[in-house]
Amino acid sequence: MPTTVKLAIELIGLFVLGTIVVAGNTIIMPILMAFFFSLMLLPIFRFFRKLKLPEVIAVFLPILLLTIVIALIIWLFSSQVGALLNDFPQIEKTVAKHLDNLSIWISNSFGYSPAEQLKFINVQSQKLFNSLGGVLKGAVGSLSGIVIFIGLLPIYIYLIMLYRNLFLKFVLMCFKQDEHQNVEEGIRQTEQMVKSYLVGLLIQIAYIIILLGGILWLFGIQNALLIGIIFAFLNLIPYLGALIGNILGVLLTLASSDSIADVLIVLGAITFVQLLDNNILMPRIVGSQVKINPLVSILGIIIAGSMAGISGMFLAMPVLSILKIAFDRSENFKQWGVLLGDELPCKKPDGSF
Repeated sequence: MPTTVKLAIELIGLFVLGTIVVAGNTIIMPILMAFFFSLMLLPIFRFFRKLKLPEVIAVFLPILLLTIVIALIIWLFSSQVGALLNDFPQIEKTVAKHLDNLSIWISNSFGYSPAEQLKFINVQSQKLFNSLGGVLKGAVGSLSGIVIFIGLLPIYIYLIMLYRNLFLKFVLMCFKQDEHQNVEEGIRQTEQMVKSYLVGLLIQIAYIIILLGGILWLFGIQNALLIGIIFAFLNLIPYLGALIGNILGVLLTLASSDSIADVLIVLGAITFVQLLDNNILMPRIVGSQVKINPLVSILGIIIAGSMAGISGMFLAMPVLSILKIAFDRSENFKQWGVLLGDELPCKKPDGSF
């Protein structure tokens, strides 16, 4: 088959696959998330099996532990949000003061009077209220989707772990007998990669919350723990999440303090924690499990986010890593594995340096 025809077929296949994900993301994303959590929970399951527990109970207990951990995280986050809402009167005064200062700055810098600014705000507010109905409908739909997602996730995890050998047999039957060893090695590598990556992310969340929240608390920053929690979870989205976390950290600080020094402290603490995370802590925890170049990572996160929302952004990196493992072990798709990887060739395609 000519190379151009082969490449065209592969691109069409990617387009069809993307269309399927977009059309059925409410079904596909919970299953995909459950698959990754199942791989992470397999060592705990095997531990319970060594204790001679029945298989059904050995499958149920890791899911119960995971549920308890997630419930504790949700409780911690909700308690911090509740504390923030309790300070709402003070926050309202602080925000009003910042807005007054901003209005004076705009008036002095650009010549727009407070009356003109108020008129502009009223016009934009009217546009916002006109589209509020559609936004609320979308929010209700998203909320129902989240409820369904959370409700189906433990069921999917339980069934995937219980019938794991059936799925493994199905995968092996899709290949020839002489390819089974290569396929099994790829499956073991995928399991190790996903387990190391997800466990590393859990450790990363814990130490960022403790380290960043502790530093901000020592400097007397209000909502220190909430800023740490938000940044820790947004930091799971490579490159883009840290930027959003910085913005939200500044906004939360401005809402509770009228001092610019507090904003600089928050930005400095986030920068310090991020440098420590990127250069020292995270490489030691995750190691080199995910070898995806930054360009593909950013594009993958953006595309996955547009296709499947927040869950797609979180799953983009492990999915890309699994695809790279599969491509590297396939004779027909090795070029795609090279494209996803971060290893720069020593020579140019024509053989020159």
